[in-house]
Amino acid sequence: MPVSVAEINLHAIRRNVRAIREKVGPGVGLMPAVKANAYGHGAVKVSRAALEAGVDMLGVACIEEAVELRDAGIKELILGAAPVDAASEIVERNVTAAICDEAFARALSACASSCGKTAKAHIKVDTGMGRVGVPIESALDLILGVAALPGIVIEGVFTHFPSADEEDSGFTKRQLEQFGRLIGELESRGLRPRIVHAANSAAILDYPESSLDLVRPGIMFYGLYPSSAVNRSVAVTPALTLKTRVVFLKEIQTGATVSYGRTFRASRRTKVATIPIGYADGYSRSLSNRGQAIVRGRKVPVIGRVCMDQTMLDVTDVPGVQVGDEVVVYGDQGNETIGVEDVAAMIGTIPYDVLCAVGSRIPRVYID
Repeated sequence: MPVSVAEINLHAIRRNVRAIREKVGPGVGLMPAVKANAYGHGAVKVSRAALEAGVDMLGVACIEEAVELRDAGIKELILGAAPVDAASEIVERNVTAAICDEAFARALSACASSCGKTAKAHIKVDTGMGRVGVPIESALDLILGVAALPGIVIEGVFTHFPSADEEDSGFTKRQLEQFGRLIGELESRGLRPRIVHAANSAAILDYPESSLDLVRPGIMFYGLYPSSAVNRSVAVTPALTLKTRVVFLKEIQTGATVSYGRTFRASRRTKVATIPIGYADGYSRSLSNRGQAIVRGRKVPVIGRVCMDQTMLDVTDVPGVQVGDEVVVYGDQGNETIGVEDVAAMIGTIPYDVLCAVGSRIPRVYID
């Protein structure tokens, strides 16, 4: 058994799918985001659990992620923005693509036509995210143009919200209005795609009118919330627990220092436990002298600077600590919890960042 593991609860994943579906209703499809190795949880295992729970398709960011899941036998994929030279592999692998511009649409059409296939695509419309997608002002013309190309079926049209997780709702509502007008114009021309979608996790919680034909839960799917501003109207369960063990114990005298830069100086005789997790594993160096872990059901402080491979804890007030004791870095032990959201707030980032940072040398262990 590895000393450090990221324990992934697949039952929690399935339960979160059911909770989201109950929120949006039975007529709305679900497309969880499984990009970035399923936010650090492990793309193949999590994708299979999601499909078992009844999701309709899965969202990835790049062709490499799509190929990984295709090779694992997973078919229900939609790919994010891709370069023109990826068109042939997208067609060959039968991956649904996002079209953001005419050049990519023409490349996809040419590849599909040359091998006698039909490529399914969703048109990405930029209503204010400012990242990728056809600008809303040009979207109608692009969609009409793509619809006329051979070898492509427009299965969907979608947009994305940059600030649905903030208290000010004005911008998101304007995006919805713009997107709604576009869909109305398509309908008036008999071109409404089968799947129109917009809602991310925050919109699922706070903008039920944005659920449309399908929703795209990201962080909620993994049991967390996108920000403190959203309405937590769906009860979700965190799926990841990061665990390790005490690998070394020592006592230091008053005045002794710990770790690089000697930023911790003991104000008393101190029992120090070393754990084999550091910033190379995604445990942020910003948690130096600030973070906490749970040992024997008690929270204990991180002392000194977090190292590349190791972190030190003050376990002076925890009776009976021994080498080999389990240490929870993120998650629950006994009556104590260290939430990923709390860790993110402590270091001035977001839960997504904390989850995705959990490094590849930490094995993922799945429980069900």
